[in-house]
Amino acid sequence: MKRDQYKSLLKWKNNKNRKPLLIQGARQVGKTYLVEQFGKNEYTNFIYLNFEQQTELVTLFSTILDPYKILENISLTIGVKIESDNTLLFFDEIQIAPQVLTSLKYFYEQASEYHIIAAGSLLGVSVGRSSSFPVGKVDFMTLHPMSFKEYLMAVGEDMLLDKIEKMQQVIALPEILHNKLNDHLKKYLFIGGMPEVLQNYLDNKDAISVRKIQNHILDAYQRDFSKYTDKTQAIRTSELWNSIPLQLAKENKKFKYSDVKKNARAANFEQTIEWLKNAGLINVVYNLKTPKLPIKGYSEDSKFKIYMNDTGLLGAMLNISSKLIVEPTKIYIEYNGTFIENFVAQQFVANNQKELFYWTSKSDAEVDFVIQFDDDIFPFEVKSGLDRNLKSLRSYESKYNPKKIFRISPRNFEENGSFVNIPLYASFVCGNFI
Repeated sequence: MKRDQYKSLLKWKNNKNRKPLLIQGARQVGKTYLVEQFGKNEYTNFIYLNFEQQTELVTLFSTILDPYKILENISLTIGVKIESDNTLLFFDEIQIAPQVLTSLKYFYEQASEYHIIAAGSLLGVSVGRSSSFPVGKVDFMTLHPMSFKEYLMAVGEDMLLDKIEKMQQVIALPEILHNKLNDHLKKYLFIGGMPEVLQNYLDNKDAISVRKIQNHILDAYQRDFSKYTDKTQAIRTSELWNSIPLQLAKENKKFKYSDVKKNARAANFEQTIEWLKNAGLINVVYNLKTPKLPIKGYSEDSKFKIYMNDTGLLGAMLNISSKLIVEPTKIYIEYNGTFIENFVAQQFVANNQKELFYWTSKSDAEVDFVIQFDDDIFPFEVKSGLDRNLKSLRSYESKYNPKKIFRISPRNFEENGSFVNIPLYASFVCGNFI
């Protein structure tokens, strides 16, 4: 399956100032698959070392950090001579081997001719917390679950995708294309963006099998909570994680600590939220007091919403059946807003929006996302149904006079003055219409 980040890997390979590359991302988002595909396609030799499966490999880094001696010992271990020309070294699951992470500094300083990529499911948790972290000596890349754009590539809808990506004017699509894309979107909401889940669906078209894999991934996340945190923190992480779907199902999706555990306070769970965020498992959207630049300086860290990293996993935690996604019923409508807002947050993050915000007035107006594009700030209201109500957007517009206001909904493309409606399936190209 094609991933957008493949192009970033090509740029990294051809960069004369290349550093060892660290790929971060949650478990099962496809880090290993992407690097293996890249290594086998773009290099003559691809050498793969997994420090979780082969724990004895860590000993190669235990006593020495001289990169040439490490490479010699790796060569002797695998029986293959490692040459700098056209060879990719891939160190996988290095979150369990801090000394391997440290060695990247010396590869950069003393052996920069070698192409090295390292990945780990919880690397984000390690960044800045370890004195041995090679600050300034590595390049970074973050891999997220597959976006709807990548889903369209995977299901063979390259022509439709190309049509959407090249749009620069707000022009309604023919209804037959609009409906086709909406049908794909409904499937994506159930399947989500985990590559193994999507591949299984493409191979078998079996929703039951899809849900089993999603539950296996959720079980793996729970094991990570226990494996990489102490007992007290693991319990807190599990409690907060399990509360997210029900928090999102509320009409007011603002996160409340008391919904995690009775009498819970921020002091008990702030570290937990940071852990989940750095592990790539959640997307946090902060309340914005005033839409001014620098936008982060006007946000309130104490008021926020938490969305999951994948709509498919959200559906699995809520135990929503595939029928309720593909053929909406009353129960689906109850959760529809949850899935749709989570979906849009997921697409914004996949499209390199590193900071997400929402806005509320002192009365009852609320705009789901406020996003910065270059030096301008724009409001985006998300609708799960065909409601045309623009009350919150108009309230925001009257206060701050943005160049445009956006609604993201199941409706077709539409423009009327400053107002623009973007179909849900096209949320990843919002920047085209700024």
